[in-house]
Amino acid sequence: MTAALAAWTRRRWLAALVAAAATTVLMGVPTALIPTPVFGREVPPTAWAWPVLLATSVLSGLLLATYVREPGQAEPATTASRSGTIGGLLSFLAVGCPVCNKLALLALGYSGALQWFAPVQPFLAAVGVVLLAGALRQRLRGQLACPVPA
Repeated sequence: MTAALAAWTRRRWLAALVAAAATTVLMGVPTALIPTPVFGREVPPTAWAWPVLLATSVLSGLLLATYVREPGQAEPATTASRSGTIGGLLSFLAVGCPVCNKLALLALGYSGALQWFAPVQPFLAAVGVVLLAGALRQRLRGQLACPVPA
């Protein structure tokens, strides 16, 4: 994997940086980890929320950068994986306020969201980060594979 990252051009690294920053903002603002007057939290963030958000942002940025086509490069293989999308969604649910999640609130009620959904959030975070890392690993391994002629 490091060989694939070492072969990246400045264009891909810039795309990774922009995508990571955008992921941080797009996940941090609605979950109220980044304070704004628009969104608020009923329950304060957990100690692991920021590390999960940052890990998700870095992995998402690198993963999205694997889809950037380099000039003069052949058409990339379309081996898109859903695990990156699912991992990002799980991470988003994990760092959010348990009672601000409308689905959890409707299904479980306020006390149910605190009693049942909040304890599950660290597991959602772990699965989300693992899925993102797996998707990134798969994409990077594909960059080093030699194409087989048809």
